Amino acid sequence: MYCKNAGRLLHGLRCPGGAGSANLCSWAVRQQTRGAQDLQITPGTRCQNQSVRFASHSTLDPGEMKKFQSLASQWWDLQGAFAALHSMNDLRVPFVRDNLLNVHGRRQWGGPLAGLRILDVGCGGGVLTEPLGRMGADVLGVDPVGDSVRTAELHASIDPALRQRVAYRSCTAEELSEGEAPGAFDAVVASEVVEHLADLDTFANCCCHLLKLIPTENPVVVPLCEMAPICLTQIVPRPSAQPGGSLFITTINKTNLSYVLGIVAAERVLRIVPRGTHDWDKFVSPVELERLLEATGFYVETVRGMLYNPLSGAWSWTQSTAINYALHAVKRKEDPQPHRASVEDQAEAMSQAGHA
Repeated sequence: MYCKNAGRLLHGLRCPGGAGSANLCSWAVRQQTRGAQDLQITPGTRCQNQSVRFASHSTLDPGEMKKFQSLASQWWDLQGAFAALHSMNDLRVPFVRDNLLNVHGRRQWGGPLAGLRILDVGCGGGVLTEPLGRMGADVLGVDPVGDSVRTAELHASIDPALRQRVAYRSCTAEELSEGEAPGAFDAVVASEVVEHLADLDTFANCCCHLLKLIPTENPVVVPLCEMAPICLTQIVPRPSAQPGGSLFITTINKTNLSYVLGIVAAERVLRIVPRGTHDWDKFVSPVELERLLEATGFYVETVRGMLYNPLSGAWSWTQSTAINYALHAVKRKEDPQPHRASVEDQAEAMSQAGHA
């Protein structure tokens, strides 16, 4: 009976007129419904001005921590409470890899993410941390539940290839932000985490603080002589802050359908995850999340819907973001053209000198 009910719910999701269609939040619709207020946000402002807030706000919810404390020994049970997270790796690992390759253009045999430093926030037992490390990245997993971190460390120690690439720390994102220099990571991953946090604003600011900007080279015109009315010039490359650090989030939308499938079906009927794992009031829609991130200093590159099939235990991509979705955001450059003024000023000065 449960399987039949789940099948009907999934069928309703796939059909255009099915349950929850009024709540579907597609990428195209969201692009058209951005308010004028969002367009007036100064990129990078909140990230820069609110970095001092890390010590005064906490992302940690004691109730959530207690839940995961009781499950800390089950992270690597492929048939247990976290089975759906193991299956989700089939989508989220390529999602992180492919988007990072698009940003960095790195393609290396055996290690497509070699040379990149990635932070896995809310890493739990390292279910996502390990495959990222196996692709060549240096990955730091952080989680406030000490027992989960110990489980992750024990499991990673089994594989010699991970010993130099994967490390773990028991702390929150804001605690890490206090000890790490700005721009310490190329990417931050928070998969199935934000729906468990107490303060999304602090979380976004921590991510912005920790992510780096990619230095590129903008040409700067430098005169070879200072006093001559007309002089030769040379073009000297100068580093410029450009969009760089990537933030990857997978989470659950806040819709009626996500309540039916994500809580009623998944927790109470099919028992895919333990009862009480999720609180619908803490779910966040793609629209809300995008606005928060853009106000913090990011721009959203991609949002994709995800669908879990309880019959097969597999995840697949879908056009609907009504239940689960994955998001990729990139840190904005803090100074759109940091050297343009100096180039223009020098060009104008040389032009005036030529007319003198």
